[in-house]
Amino acid sequence: MRNIAFLLAVSCQLFASSSPLGLLPRGKRPAPAPPAASKKAPRHPLPAGRPTGYRLRTVVLDAGHGGKDIGCQGQDNHEADVTLAIIKDLGRQIEDSMPGVRVIYTRKTDVFVELDERAAIANRNHADLFISVHCNAGPRPIHGTEVWTMGLHKTDANLGVAQRENSVILQEKDYQSRYDGFDPRSPQSHILFSLFQSAYITNSLRLAQRIDQSFRTKVGRATRGVKQAGFIVLWKSTMPSVLVESGFLTNPTEENYLASRTGQKAIASGIFRAFSAYKHDLEGGPVE
Repeated sequence: MRNIAFLLAVSCQLFASSSPLGLLPRGKRPAPAPPAASKKAPRHPLPAGRPTGYRLRTVVLDAGHGGKDIGCQGQDNHEADVTLAIIKDLGRQIEDSMPGVRVIYTRKTDVFVELDERAAIANRNHADLFISVHCNAGPRPIHGTEVWTMGLHKTDANLGVAQRENSVILQEKDYQSRYDGFDPRSPQSHILFSLFQSAYITNSLRLAQRIDQSFRTKVGRATRGVKQAGFIVLWKSTMPSVLVESGFLTNPTEENYLASRTGQKAIASGIFRAFSAYKHDLEGGPVE
């Protein structure tokens, strides 16, 4: 109920800010604004979402799970180990190719990091981008990559992925107070939680689509598309953010691929190519 009341209050505030007439006493209305002077549009306007002189300076890379939280499991491999290898490969590619970009890791070893702390690392460092890498789980035949952004889940399957990834908070102390009563087992909690609209959704989707395309066309992986659901680690971050499901450890063929150095480097390379293209989208100039 507290979350519902809060969301209603936020909605009222948003309505008030977008509709000032609704807040004025009856009979009082502001005088109409004078017509704006006509201006010619620039001959070469910047693409939407590209501020003048913008530079992407800091990216936070997040290897999902770790320590006491091994994540999902294949026959012989744990999610926490696979994601760490992919993230370290991705970080090395960025550091080697883009010396002007600062790379920060939420973890570089097999340690447990709370979900809100992962996002807090990005927030404290004023990151321009947050990329979280995970592995998926499901029925044995299912395979393929997925790229997620924050948003309202549209299917029970999408809800299931968010519930599984968010359930790690059950291993944290005082998770109910830390996450304002959020229950990762409750569909209602996820619906309310997903109503928080991110100001960064446009660029989050831009990067997600770039990654999905890179996996399909550059890495040659089967993809299951760009999707949305309520992930705590994305909700808490105050910058464009994506969560990459690099494949299904429960599929034997995909597990073997993700556990191999060839597969890990290929997934990292696919994300790096997308990151480079996204950076170019916002900054202009040559794709690095």
